[in-house]
Amino acid sequence: MSSRRSRSRQTSSPRITDDQIHELVSKLQALLPETRTHGSDKASASKVLQEICNYIRSLHREVDDLSGRLSELLATADINSAQASIIRNLLM
Repeated sequence: MSSRRSRSRQTSSPRITDDQIHELVSKLQALLPETRTHGSDKASASKVLQEICNYIRSLHREVDDLSGRLSELLATADINSAQASIIRNLLM
């Protein structure tokens, strides 16, 4: 790709201002549980992004764990039992 073409693409894309970035980082920080923010009201953007990534990874692990437990429960539950019925209703 020529440098002229790459420059024209850069100028045609909308720019994100520093204020917009700070606003987005603040919104992300608000999504973190209190225990993950370490009491810091003004954490750096990189720290907030790192914590968000770690939090998302922990949520993925929790979903995987719960999915595994649910699979085990469904495998051992009688198809017509009240417990299996409740699980099916929750999944719908």
